[in-house]
Amino acid sequence: MATSTAAPDELADAPKRQPKKSAIAALVGSALEYYDFFIYASASALVFNRLFFDPSNPAVATLLSLATFGVAYVARPVGAFVLGRWGDLKGRRVVMVFTLFLMGIATFAIGCLPTYDQIGVTAPVLLVTCRLAQGFSAGGEQSSANSMSLEHAPDNRRSFTTGWTMFGTQLGQVIAAGVFIPMAAIGEEFFMSVGWRIPFWLSALVVLVGWLIRRTLEEPPQFQAQAAEAGPRVKRDPMRILITRYWGPLVAVTILALHNFETTIFSVWALSYGKAQGIAEAHMLSQTVLVQLSALAAIPLWTLLADKLGRKKIYIGGYIVVAVLLWFYMTQLHDANVIGVYLLGFVMQGIFYSAVNGVWPAFYGEQFPTKVRLSGTSLGTQIGFTITGFAPTIAAALVIGDATDFTPVYLLTIAVMAAVLLTAAFGTRETAFKSLDQLDEEADEAEITKYGHSL
Repeated sequence: MATSTAAPDELADAPKRQPKKSAIAALVGSALEYYDFFIYASASALVFNRLFFDPSNPAVATLLSLATFGVAYVARPVGAFVLGRWGDLKGRRVVMVFTLFLMGIATFAIGCLPTYDQIGVTAPVLLVTCRLAQGFSAGGEQSSANSMSLEHAPDNRRSFTTGWTMFGTQLGQVIAAGVFIPMAAIGEEFFMSVGWRIPFWLSALVVLVGWLIRRTLEEPPQFQAQAAEAGPRVKRDPMRILITRYWGPLVAVTILALHNFETTIFSVWALSYGKAQGIAEAHMLSQTVLVQLSALAAIPLWTLLADKLGRKKIYIGGYIVVAVLLWFYMTQLHDANVIGVYLLGFVMQGIFYSAVNGVWPAFYGEQFPTKVRLSGTSLGTQIGFTITGFAPTIAAALVIGDATDFTPVYLLTIAVMAAVLLTAAFGTRETAFKSLDQLDEEADEAEITKYGHSL
């Protein structure tokens, strides 16, 4: 382990913790990312198939339109690799500002694109280009914000502080629903010409607010100390260090990120399954909004408990309850019991899944030392999330023989959840009651013991 070259007066000038500002900055960026997620998902199903693809074959146009939604998942791991490495070398703030502007510009640009009737095949090419930029940005946005919040937070409030990132994901979807749905309700002609574009243009306001907050953020003390210790003497490659020396936590976090499989089934596949069983689309969409609103209240409470009781207890306990309730939720969908769907969706997803969703930013981030934290969390989570992006397609294929039988989808989801729970229980360490400095020291000592020196 290198000896620090920083003088005492230089250390005295190190940036102070900014937990509130970093939490707000993370919230705004995450809100923008999931605001985009909601409006793009809605537009790809309702608008893009009619405006950006050859209208002579509606079925193919719809398929291609939905495929553009999945394109972002391909770009996410690439963004995670590039931006995670950059953030561990140059700082969290520079990545946060870059991803904010890239996401905002790409989202705004989609609202300005000419249609297929105007420029032909160039229209879908431009749409896919914007979508790739969004995916690349998303690959580094959430993890850089989580790392910044985690490293600025007081040691007894790390989960609570980072949890505001996930609060932002729910808030972004609620805001998007509040903007997109009224636009669609005004009228078909207005919506297809201008109305669908307005939600994309409004993303510029979120970018402005986010930039005003993020531009004044300082790098957190943990990163500052790490950079001072490394000094100019070495050219560290965080990604190489991660893959060669911290592959264990990387594999664990990749598996843990499959926690998103269940919520993707709930958010996407269950909507179409419920509709096929006779539940009105309005009920299914209203249930989704109810879940998001309840999560806004539940996430801060679960993260406070995780700081007091530990990450693993809250994470594992919440996910076990979700696994138990999932069968009953699917039976209510099968029976088209609207009240049961609302009630179980609220309890299962709005309350108990929020335990997982709120705690994971701190839980996953603390599995890595500061020097590779952003690389590890971004790459691990984005690989896992990319895999879960195919969950609705896999689920649809499983029930193609009997569209009313949800059992194969349930069994696959439970199998994935079991892998996540086993990894959380036996493949991770409880980190809530140690400072980040202690966790970094333990990582360095383990490196020295195994390799003779730390990088």
